[in-house]
Amino acid sequence: MRSSRFSKFFNIDWILIGATLPLLFFGLSTMSSFTGDNLLADKQMIWILISFTVFFVFSFIDWRFLKRSDILFVLFLISSATLSLLFIMRSIKGARSWFDLGSISLQPADFVKLILILILAKYFSRRHIEIAHAKHIFISGIYALVPFILVLLQPALGGAIIIFLIWLGMVSVSGVSNKHLAAVFLAGILVFAMLWGSVFKPYQKQRIMTFINPEADIRGSGYNALQAEIAVGSGQIFGKGIGYGTQSHLKFLPEYQTDFIFAAFAEEWGLIGVLILLLCFAVIFWRIIYNSFKSGSNFEALFGLGLAIFFMSHFTVNVGMNLGLLPVTGITLPFVSYGGSHLLAEFAGLGILMSMRRYSRVTHRDNMKNEFLGPV
Repeated sequence: MRSSRFSKFFNIDWILIGATLPLLFFGLSTMSSFTGDNLLADKQMIWILISFTVFFVFSFIDWRFLKRSDILFVLFLISSATLSLLFIMRSIKGARSWFDLGSISLQPADFVKLILILILAKYFSRRHIEIAHAKHIFISGIYALVPFILVLLQPALGGAIIIFLIWLGMVSVSGVSNKHLAAVFLAGILVFAMLWGSVFKPYQKQRIMTFINPEADIRGSGYNALQAEIAVGSGQIFGKGIGYGTQSHLKFLPEYQTDFIFAAFAEEWGLIGVLILLLCFAVIFWRIIYNSFKSGSNFEALFGLGLAIFFMSHFTVNVGMNLGLLPVTGITLPFVSYGGSHLLAEFAGLGILMSMRRYSRVTHRDNMKNEFLGPV
């Protein structure tokens, strides 16, 4: 009995978890360097401890009951209702994206992303043979469209973009034909045109226009992106050292604990630190995808791939906007940015992945490949 417990404990992918530790340290060191009383770092440490607790608890729960369509549908309704309740909440920084619980705030959109991954994994896992039918792209799009609209109306453009990327990524890996994928991109362009004309706020339009021409308004909407680029470039090879980042310490760089923490980190740690950070993320992506293809069913494999897409989307958008390659959309950097909601969601997702690794049945690789890919 005791041996069985130890085998379950060591069935966790420690390479994956180990790769998150330097990222957590980088985030804490950057926060503590520009807050004299270390308040943010202290709060973040508490969130890290809670998140690791959630991870280990989730990794020992048998989540195979989530394959049931009725349970996932209930989760979909609950998540949609939760996002709808935000519209009666108090606005924070111009958006209704958080539940204010006094000393803490929770952003439900982070958890909705996980639920969407589970729903899409279930949907595509049962339809891998007939995925060539365009109707499945449309139906899966409905599941993503509901949270996409509710998050966009908060307004939280960054969160809505991540939801879209999760859906697009999972449609792509499900085996959809190239012509249908091209139709998806065309539909995306049409939807963007509609959003531009009737949904996007003026400041959101200005951010996109600033991305096209960053120097058009460097004292206004282009200020954040410009300061982030200056911070990243000033770090050079070895960085200015922890606590010596002038852009963040002198408050030129806004939101240096969340959206622009990559720029603040790059200024203090330099290219060497950035390369270590990129290596850690590469290991995380690799181990998530590796565990996905070791899964025993389509549902588990698609969930793992969806989780990888979730992390890759956050990483790409955040780093891209810090480097001036993408518009500023307010996206956190996984495991590094300050905040409890995204940490809880990230470690909850990893916990579910470890549970699937533990409880999934063993399937021959050739059978798994044929089951997953289906007809081309």
